[in-house]
Amino acid sequence: MASSVLYVSFFCFLVASVGACDRCLHQSKAAFFSSPAALNTGACGYGSLAIGFNGGHQAADAPSIFMDGAGCGACFQIRCKDPKVCSKTGTKIIVTDLNKSNKTDFVLSSRAFRAMANKGMDRELIRMGIADVEYRRQNLAVRVEDQARRHTYLAVKFLYQGGQTEIVGVDVYQGRTRTQVLVNF
Repeated sequence: MASSVLYVSFFCFLVASVGACDRCLHQSKAAFFSSPAALNTGACGYGSLAIGFNGGHQAADAPSIFMDGAGCGACFQIRCKDPKVCSKTGTKIIVTDLNKSNKTDFVLSSRAFRAMANKGMDRELIRMGIADVEYRRQNLAVRVEDQARRHTYLAVKFLYQGGQTEIVGVDVYQGRTRTQVLVNF
């Protein structure tokens, strides 16, 4: 009896670990937004700013990935699996919206969906409408360039972040000196 309880506990832990794996390759389906206007009203609240994120490669994700908004700004490498139509590398996307459909985990911007195709095959991929995909979580670095006129003031607004965790600290360095100015504010 004790060994079966241990086995069930281990199995539940293993299932939970597989779902949370950053490096794991997950299988799913993806569709695309036919209208770019749909991306202006995303559930993450980025509004029209989202169109400029990552070259317009953004997506709405299923509730299991969106996680009540905690998934906003998460980055994924995603590629479709049809070797005749799809490239081996795929594209990187940023989560900017919630996908309530139960048919796909991702609804990509048209630009991101087309970026998964081999050269000259993007129209064929669009004709498919829904594609079988593989995806994994990716980190996406963000660089901020200060354009302020007042050099004694720095305002930072975090719009998106990669990874599975929240921001718990920020390190600010001055120029190329790597002299630490502020920590964990």
